[in-house]
Amino acid sequence: MRGLGTMHELAITQSIVDIVSEKALSRQVIRVKLAIGKLSAIEPDAVQFCFDVCTKGTYAEGAALEIDHIEGLGRCKNCATEIPLTQSSWRCQCGSNDIECIAGQELTITELEVV
Repeated sequence: MRGLGTMHELAITQSIVDIVSEKALSRQVIRVKLAIGKLSAIEPDAVQFCFDVCTKGTYAEGAALEIDHIEGLGRCKNCATEIPLTQSSWRCQCGSNDIECIAGQELTITELEVV
């Protein structure tokens, strides 16, 4: 695992907090739920670490952050087989390397709970 709180994750987390604050419409945010793909090059632990820092003084201060980890999934363009993907494995059982990533690269705000 990379170091917690890298500049990359700090900037991403600040963008998430900006979006959440805008969508909250001046209401207190209680919970934020994210989906982060395992192929996204985003460290969920670092986002979690940065969240409290980035929410200070916003409507999201004190909100719970929940993160769903999305596995990598691809579809072979040669035979249409869906296969699990990792950072190093992008080869279908038919031998093709022509794989379309269909899950695992996302960063999505999936839920926002406000009062």
